[in-house]
Amino acid sequence: MSGAPNPTPSCSCSTDVVCRETADDERRMVIRRGLRLEYLTVGWNVIEGVVSVAIALAAGSVALLGFGIDSFVEMTSGLVLIWRLRAERKTCNPEEIERIDQRAHKLVGLSLFLLSGYVAFEATKALITAERPDPTVAGIIITSLSLAVMWWLARAKRKTARALESRALEADSFQTTACFWLSLTTLAGIALNATLGWWWADPVAALAMTFFLFKEGREAWKGEDCFC
Repeated sequence: MSGAPNPTPSCSCSTDVVCRETADDERRMVIRRGLRLEYLTVGWNVIEGVVSVAIALAAGSVALLGFGIDSFVEMTSGLVLIWRLRAERKTCNPEEIERIDQRAHKLVGLSLFLLSGYVAFEATKALITAERPDPTVAGIIITSLSLAVMWWLARAKRKTARALESRALEADSFQTTACFWLSLTTLAGIALNATLGWWWADPVAALAMTFFLFKEGREAWKGEDCFC
């Protein structure tokens, strides 16, 4: 019966198709999870930014003002990732997506450079002129909430980025991690001012913040991998 057809190739082909469909379904699920994380990032940072800036202007807190403005930078990064993930879901040209994504991240990096310069200037001026920010319980509350939210978001984004093998989402997870440290730095400054009356702790915390902002901006500008 040497002339009988061998059924093995057709079975193998069918198995390959099933495997590819399963892999595609799993990737689409991960993309949907990534989009939900980015929608949450944008929504939270809009609220965080508006509230923080309003409290900072009322209390005269440089650290809280820089923290609030950085929330809008984080929101911009989230919008970039929403576009990228939605484009991948529609199976657009991956090379074109990568080129546009790199340009967008350079713009985010430039905004972080400008923000670090602004925060450094305002913090230095506050130290020289001895501007005393008012104690603010509301500032302590918003930065404490941000610590919890950013910690959870950073971990979830990093896990999703590795599942998608996405450098852009990994870079965004690093930016969220930087926001966690900014929250901690800001909280320390305004808490020391509120509890111990150390007015200078607020601008010093703002100056410490510029290190994270500049480092974050440099890596976004260079487009470096951030598998931290």
